[in-house]
Amino acid sequence: MVTVFGAQAYRPPSLRREALPTTGALTHGFLCVRFDSDGMESVSVDSVEVPVLGFGTWRLEGDECRTAVKRALELGYRHVDTAQMYGNERAVGRAIEESPVEREEVFLVTKVRRKNLAPEDVRQTVEASLDRLGTDIDLLLIHSPSQTVPLEDSLAVMNEFQDEGSVSHIGVSNFSVDQTRAAMEASETPILTNQVEYHPFKDQDELLAFCRDEGVLLTAYSPLADGQVPGTDLLERIGAEHGKSAAQVAIRWLIQQENVAAIPKAASRDHQAENADVFDFRLTDEEMDQIAQLSRK
Repeated sequence: MVTVFGAQAYRPPSLRREALPTTGALTHGFLCVRFDSDGMESVSVDSVEVPVLGFGTWRLEGDECRTAVKRALELGYRHVDTAQMYGNERAVGRAIEESPVEREEVFLVTKVRRKNLAPEDVRQTVEASLDRLGTDIDLLLIHSPSQTVPLEDSLAVMNEFQDEGSVSHIGVSNFSVDQTRAAMEASETPILTNQVEYHPFKDQDELLAFCRDEGVLLTAYSPLADGQVPGTDLLERIGAEHGKSAAQVAIRWLIQQENVAAIPKAASRDHQAENADVFDFRLTDEEMDQIAQLSRK
């Protein structure tokens, strides 16, 4: 096991290995988890600092999205996720521009829609995303793999945006182990993350083991299982032991795992604040194991 300032980072039993030396930060391959001064944790992937808790914007549009993102930044979120498919890049960009938080403190992610993965479409639509966002992109993802466009063709154009300086890092989303490996082989630059659905009811052990071995961050979308988490007996019971909600337990379960970030979405201030209030407690290994079993029932 590995250590984050004296606290052990959890691995499912099937993925546990021999103990590593304590270094004052969680390290494994290219990965290192550290605490920021505001109490938020970040994970360092090949020297790139990514906040482990992000703010998802799926299904948020227009003024509701702009207000939600500004409020999330006010509450301490520093990782914002959007996508061409969401239709809210302009609202996200305006929120970041209007926020008093300095732009360099925000890790901004967007995604190329699957239908836009032909090289000429990648070029055109990413330029449009940059225009809508009104700022450079910290992390550009392929939203889901194409069945018709060769992966290397899409990635080549994404690499060009990196060379030009308007995109800092690239990654993938909804990729299998084999597809992630193919992306790593095809790209001239590192694949920073694979963003996939991950929550207590969905087993991602195989993909997570691969990502850990290869120094790729796994980013969990839909961490609250689209509303299934609240009311789950085990999560409610564990939450009561810690004075937390089931939602907070589910998010903590994700980000307490080595090499995992999570991007919950919430429109209301109360839910945004609740989702962010997960850094003042730790689940025991027994609790972590019990939660992991939910995906195997």
